Amino acid sequence: MEPAETDYDARSLETLASLQRYSRWIRDGFGAALRGRVLEVGAGTGNFAETWVPECASAVLLEPAASPRALLESRFAGDARVRVVDVPLADATDLGTFDAVVLVNVLEHLDDDAAELARVRAHLAPGGAVLLFVPALPALYGSLDALVGHRRRYTRQTLGAAVRAAGLEVVRMRWFDVLGVVPWWIVGRVLRKPSFDGPLAPLYDRAVVPWASVLERVLPPLLGKNLLCVARAAAAPGARVHA
Repeated sequence: MEPAETDYDARSLETLASLQRYSRWIRDGFGAALRGRVLEVGAGTGNFAETWVPECASAVLLEPAASPRALLESRFAGDARVRVVDVPLADATDLGTFDAVVLVNVLEHLDDDAAELARVRAHLAPGGAVLLFVPALPALYGSLDALVGHRRRYTRQTLGAAVRAAGLEVVRMRWFDVLGVVPWWIVGRVLRKPSFDGPLAPLYDRAVVPWASVLERVLPPLLGKNLLCVARAAAAPGARVHA
Protein backbone atom coordinates (compact mmCIF):
# COMPACT_ATOMS: atom_id res chain seq x y z
CA MET A 1 0.00 0.00 0.00
CA GLU A 2 1.39 3.40 -1.01
CA PRO A 3 1.08 6.37 1.32
CA ALA A 4 -1.88 8.58 0.46
CA GLU A 5 -1.59 12.28 -0.21
CA THR A 6 -3.13 14.45 2.51
CA ASP A 7 -3.78 18.13 3.13
CA TYR A 8 -0.53 18.63 5.01
CA ASP A 9 1.60 17.74 1.97
CA ALA A 10 2.30 21.17 0.49
CA ARG A 11 3.42 22.82 3.75
CA SER A 12 5.30 19.85 5.14
CA LEU A 13 7.05 18.95 1.91
CA GLU A 14 8.23 22.55 1.61
CA THR A 15 9.61 22.43 5.15
CA LEU A 16 11.29 19.04 4.74
CA ALA A 17 12.72 19.99 1.36
CA SER A 18 14.68 22.76 3.07
CA LEU A 19 16.70 20.28 5.15
CA GLN A 20 19.62 20.07 2.74
CA ARG A 21 22.29 19.29 5.33
CA TYR A 22 20.23 16.44 6.76
CA SER A 23 19.74 14.93 3.30
CA ARG A 24 23.47 15.14 2.64
CA TRP A 25 24.13 13.46 5.99
CA ILE A 26 21.94 10.51 4.98
CA ARG A 27 23.63 10.32 1.60
CA ASP A 28 27.06 10.26 3.22
CA GLY A 29 25.88 7.43 5.47
CA PHE A 30 25.30 5.18 2.46
CA GLY A 31 28.86 5.75 1.24
CA ALA A 32 30.08 4.04 -1.92
CA ALA A 33 27.05 1.71 -2.02
CA LEU A 34 25.15 4.55 -3.69
CA ARG A 35 26.65 4.25 -7.16
CA GLY A 36 26.09 3.35 -10.80
CA ARG A 37 22.53 2.90 -12.01
CA VAL A 38 20.24 3.89 -9.15
CA LEU A 39 16.52 3.51 -8.44
CA GLU A 40 14.92 5.60 -5.71
CA VAL A 41 11.52 4.35 -4.54
CA GLY A 42 9.31 7.10 -3.16
CA ALA A 43 11.53 9.97 -4.34
CA GLY A 44 9.12 12.67 -3.15
CA THR A 45 10.15 16.15 -4.28
CA GLY A 46 13.70 14.99 -5.08
CA ASN A 47 15.43 16.60 -2.11
CA PHE A 48 17.38 13.45 -1.34
CA ALA A 49 17.93 12.53 -5.00
CA GLU A 50 19.58 15.90 -5.54
CA THR A 51 22.41 14.79 -3.21
CA TRP A 52 23.38 11.76 -5.30
CA VAL A 53 22.11 12.16 -8.89
CA PRO A 54 25.21 14.19 -9.92
CA GLU A 55 27.42 11.25 -8.88
CA CYS A 56 25.54 8.38 -10.54
CA ALA A 57 25.52 6.96 -14.06
CA SER A 58 21.72 7.13 -14.37
CA ALA A 59 18.70 7.47 -12.11
CA VAL A 60 15.11 6.27 -12.06
CA LEU A 61 13.00 8.25 -9.56
CA LEU A 62 9.74 6.56 -8.69
CA GLU A 63 7.00 8.73 -7.16
CA PRO A 64 3.31 7.80 -7.54
CA ALA A 65 1.88 10.81 -5.66
CA ALA A 66 1.06 13.71 -8.00
CA SER A 67 1.81 16.64 -5.67
CA PRO A 68 5.48 15.88 -4.92
CA ARG A 69 6.02 14.40 -8.38
CA ALA A 70 5.31 17.77 -10.03
CA LEU A 71 8.17 19.29 -8.04
CA LEU A 72 10.35 16.25 -8.74
CA GLU A 73 9.85 16.52 -12.49
CA SER A 74 10.55 20.24 -12.43
CA ARG A 75 13.72 19.76 -10.39
CA PHE A 76 15.28 17.30 -12.84
CA ALA A 77 13.85 18.62 -16.09
CA GLY A 78 16.50 18.56 -18.77
CA ASP A 79 18.77 16.00 -17.07
CA ALA A 80 18.98 13.18 -19.59
CA ARG A 81 20.26 10.74 -16.94
CA VAL A 82 17.05 11.01 -14.90
CA ARG A 83 13.76 9.26 -15.56
CA VAL A 84 10.71 9.95 -13.37
CA VAL A 85 8.16 7.13 -13.04
CA ASP A 86 4.63 7.79 -11.79
CA VAL A 87 3.48 4.33 -10.64
CA PRO A 88 4.13 2.19 -7.53
CA LEU A 89 7.00 -0.28 -7.71
CA ALA A 90 4.52 -3.18 -7.91
CA ASP A 91 3.22 -1.77 -11.22
CA ALA A 92 6.58 -0.77 -12.71
CA THR A 93 7.46 -3.73 -14.91
CA ASP A 94 10.03 -2.22 -17.29
CA LEU A 95 12.63 -0.73 -14.99
CA GLY A 96 15.41 -3.28 -15.39
CA THR A 97 18.06 -3.82 -12.71
CA PHE A 98 20.12 -1.42 -10.63
CA ASP A 99 23.40 -1.17 -8.77
CA ALA A 100 21.55 0.47 -5.88
CA VAL A 101 17.91 0.81 -4.84
CA VAL A 102 17.18 3.57 -2.33
CA LEU A 103 14.23 3.82 0.06
CA VAL A 104 14.48 6.86 2.34
CA ASN A 105 11.51 7.24 4.70
CA VAL A 106 9.38 4.83 2.68
CA LEU A 107 9.09 1.43 4.41
CA GLU A 108 7.35 2.85 7.47
CA HIS A 109 4.40 3.92 5.30
CA LEU A 110 3.67 0.44 3.98
CA ASP A 111 1.45 -2.27 5.42
CA ASP A 112 3.77 -5.02 4.13
CA ASP A 113 7.33 -3.76 4.20
CA ALA A 114 8.85 -7.19 3.49
CA ALA A 115 6.76 -7.55 0.32
CA GLU A 116 8.05 -4.19 -0.93
CA LEU A 117 11.62 -5.25 -0.17
CA ALA A 118 11.05 -8.48 -2.09
CA ARG A 119 9.99 -6.39 -5.09
CA VAL A 120 13.11 -4.28 -4.62
CA ARG A 121 15.27 -7.41 -4.55
CA ALA A 122 13.97 -8.37 -8.00
CA HIS A 123 15.46 -5.13 -9.38
CA LEU A 124 18.98 -5.65 -8.01
CA ALA A 125 21.85 -6.19 -10.41
CA PRO A 126 24.51 -8.71 -9.27
CA GLY A 127 26.30 -7.19 -6.29
CA GLY A 128 23.69 -4.46 -6.01
CA ALA A 129 22.74 -2.85 -2.70
CA VAL A 130 19.46 -1.91 -1.04
CA LEU A 131 19.82 1.33 0.93
CA LEU A 132 17.27 1.95 3.67
CA PHE A 133 16.59 4.87 5.98
CA VAL A 134 13.68 4.53 8.42
CA PRO A 135 12.35 6.08 11.65
CA ALA A 136 13.43 4.19 14.76
CA LEU A 137 12.39 3.63 18.37
CA PRO A 138 8.65 2.75 18.64
CA ALA A 139 8.44 4.71 21.91
CA LEU A 140 8.92 7.92 19.89
CA TYR A 141 5.75 7.36 17.83
CA GLY A 142 3.67 10.53 18.17
CA SER A 143 1.65 13.19 16.41
CA LEU A 144 4.20 13.84 13.66
CA ASP A 145 4.39 10.12 12.81
CA ALA A 146 0.60 9.97 12.56
CA LEU A 147 0.57 13.16 10.47
CA VAL A 148 2.77 11.70 7.76
CA GLY A 149 1.19 8.25 7.76
CA HIS A 150 3.83 6.22 9.57
CA ARG A 151 2.54 2.76 10.35
CA ARG A 152 5.51 1.96 12.57
CA ARG A 153 8.91 3.00 13.87
CA TYR A 154 11.61 0.33 13.72
CA THR A 155 14.07 -1.38 16.01
CA ARG A 156 17.22 -3.06 14.74
CA GLN A 157 15.42 -6.38 15.18
CA THR A 158 12.24 -5.48 13.27
CA LEU A 159 14.12 -3.87 10.38
CA GLY A 160 16.48 -6.83 10.19
CA ALA A 161 13.52 -9.24 10.17
CA ALA A 162 11.88 -7.41 7.25
CA VAL A 163 15.17 -7.44 5.32
CA ARG A 164 15.68 -11.17 5.88
CA ALA A 165 12.05 -12.00 5.02
CA ALA A 166 12.63 -10.43 1.60
CA GLY A 167 15.62 -12.66 0.83
CA LEU A 168 18.15 -9.96 1.67
CA GLU A 169 20.95 -9.84 4.19
CA VAL A 170 22.23 -6.91 6.22
CA VAL A 171 25.68 -5.65 5.26
CA ARG A 172 25.63 -2.94 7.90
CA MET A 173 23.06 -1.18 10.04
CA ARG A 174 23.53 1.72 12.38
CA TRP A 175 21.63 4.16 14.53
CA PHE A 176 21.34 7.69 13.12
CA ASP A 177 20.63 11.11 14.67
CA VAL A 178 20.84 10.46 18.39
CA LEU A 179 20.45 14.17 19.14
CA GLY A 180 17.09 14.16 17.37
CA VAL A 181 15.57 11.68 19.83
CA VAL A 182 14.63 14.16 22.55
CA PRO A 183 13.31 16.94 20.23
CA TRP A 184 11.15 14.42 18.32
CA TRP A 185 9.78 13.06 21.60
CA ILE A 186 8.99 16.53 22.91
CA VAL A 187 7.35 17.75 19.71
CA GLY A 188 5.46 14.55 18.87
CA ARG A 189 4.71 12.99 22.26
CA VAL A 190 4.65 15.88 24.75
CA LEU A 191 3.48 18.89 22.71
CA ARG A 192 1.68 16.76 20.09
CA LYS A 193 2.38 19.30 17.38
CA PRO A 194 0.06 18.90 14.38
CA SER A 195 2.49 19.88 11.61
CA PHE A 196 6.10 20.44 10.56
CA ASP A 197 5.48 24.17 10.16
CA GLY A 198 7.76 26.54 12.03
CA PRO A 199 11.47 27.21 12.41
CA LEU A 200 12.54 24.20 14.49
CA ALA A 201 13.38 21.75 11.67
CA PRO A 202 15.36 24.29 9.57
CA LEU A 203 17.14 25.49 12.72
CA TYR A 204 18.12 21.91 13.59
CA ASP A 205 19.40 21.48 10.04
CA ARG A 206 21.56 24.61 10.23
CA ALA A 207 22.75 24.52 13.81
CA VAL A 208 22.91 20.86 14.85
CA VAL A 209 23.39 18.64 11.80
CA PRO A 210 26.86 19.93 10.77
CA TRP A 211 28.53 18.93 14.05
CA ALA A 212 26.20 16.02 14.90
CA SER A 213 27.17 14.30 11.65
CA VAL A 214 30.86 14.63 12.53
CA LEU A 215 30.27 13.42 16.09
CA GLU A 216 28.41 10.29 14.95
CA ARG A 217 31.13 9.49 12.44
CA VAL A 218 33.70 9.51 15.26
CA LEU A 219 31.49 7.99 17.97
CA PRO A 220 28.72 5.78 16.51
CA PRO A 221 25.64 6.22 18.72
CA LEU A 222 24.03 3.44 20.75
CA LEU A 223 20.55 4.55 19.66
CA GLY A 224 19.04 7.14 17.36
CA LYS A 225 15.91 8.71 15.92
CA ASN A 226 16.48 6.71 12.74
CA LEU A 227 18.18 3.59 11.40
CA LEU A 228 20.35 3.47 8.29
CA CYS A 229 20.86 0.08 6.63
CA VAL A 230 22.75 -1.29 3.64
CA ALA A 231 21.57 -4.72 2.49
CA ARG A 232 22.17 -7.06 -0.43
CA ALA A 233 20.60 -10.14 -1.96
CA ALA A 234 21.36 -13.17 0.18
CA ALA A 235 24.10 -15.02 -1.66
CA ALA A 236 26.82 -17.63 -1.27
CA PRO A 237 29.76 -16.75 1.01
CA GLY A 238 32.29 -14.54 -0.72
CA ALA A 239 29.81 -12.32 -2.54
CA ARG A 240 30.52 -8.65 -1.82
CA VAL A 241 28.80 -5.30 -2.07
CA HIS A 242 30.43 -1.88 -2.11
CA ALA A 243 29.55 -0.25 1.18
